[in-house]
Amino acid sequence: MKTFIVGISGVTNGGKTTLAKNLQKHLPNCSVISQDDFFKPESEIETDKNGFLQYDVLEALNMEKMMSTISCWMESARRSVASTDRESAEEIPILIIEGFLLFNYKPLDTIWNRSYFLTIPYEECKRRRSTRVYEPPDSPGYFDGHVWPMYLKHRQEMQDITWEVVYLDGTKSEEDLFLQVYEDLIQELAKQKCLQVTA
Repeated sequence: MKTFIVGISGVTNGGKTTLAKNLQKHLPNCSVISQDDFFKPESEIETDKNGFLQYDVLEALNMEKMMSTISCWMESARRSVASTDRESAEEIPILIIEGFLLFNYKPLDTIWNRSYFLTIPYEECKRRRSTRVYEPPDSPGYFDGHVWPMYLKHRQEMQDITWEVVYLDGTKSEEDLFLQVYEDLIQELAKQKCLQVTA
């Protein structure tokens, strides 16, 4: 039996974590890994010519450690499936990985069974970001000087992606977003189960 890996990426404050947690509550045998847990310490973060800390780039993240965490999950999921008798192994182990820079990191390209990308307009993004408390806190001008330009740059890089990404409107209600993705995933999981039965 296979595993099923879902990527939820997108703009800062787009609703990635909320969506991932809602899905985890409703999907059986589901785990979540958050890219935000892999930021390097502030002392290792580069500063640009304007004095802005370069947090919104891959280099600010310990991606090797994140890949290792994903590999450990895959290994233990395979082991648990192998040790379960086939009749009761109905539920495919699901891993949701959520983070703002998932689809720009080449080593992850081949793992996705389903990919989602949350977008919200500039004004809404800036408004939401201003209500959040970060450690270290955003310096004045940080959103316009670093966060948004990096988002646009990474979004542009995604033009080269060869697999299907489902774009989601992050201004929709949490409930609407959850239902849209949940229904999509249930259909995809059903296809996987059919493939396994015929395999």
